Amino acid sequence: MKLSVVVTTIAAAMLFSAAEPGVTYVDHGKVAEALAKGGSLVTASDLLVSGSHRDKAGQVEVHAKETDVIYVVEGEATFVTGGTMIGGKATKAGQWLGTDIKGGEPHHLTKGDVIAVPAGTPHWFKEVPQTISYYVVKVLKP
Repeated sequence: MKLSVVVTTIAAAMLFSAAEPGVTYVDHGKVAEALAKGGSLVTASDLLVSGSHRDKAGQVEVHAKETDVIYVVEGEATFVTGGTMIGGKATKAGQWLGTDIKGGEPHHLTKGDVIAVPAGTPHWFKEVPQTISYYVVKVLKP
């Protein structure tokens, strides 16, 4: 059931990415590499797809014009959303990184889970006990 949700989400995002005609194909070797080391898989004017891998916590992020859809392929993590970013600094236009979240909601992510984080929402891989590999689909607002 959860896999059908992620497939539907990615398909919908691709349908709404009509500004860049054509099909993008990424072979399994590049996908496996992106999931092992992190890396871009698809880049369009209103959509980005990446493979990611973490073995430790990250920084708090806020993206003004990017909705993140995350699909966990392997591993687990505590992922916090919402609340207020602490120690936030602009890293580029519409992007901030911080050190903590006050009042956010923790989610225990495991293999097969999908979480969608709307643009403007603080989010953070707070705890990564071992490793986690996941896809991120970024739907970009104009």
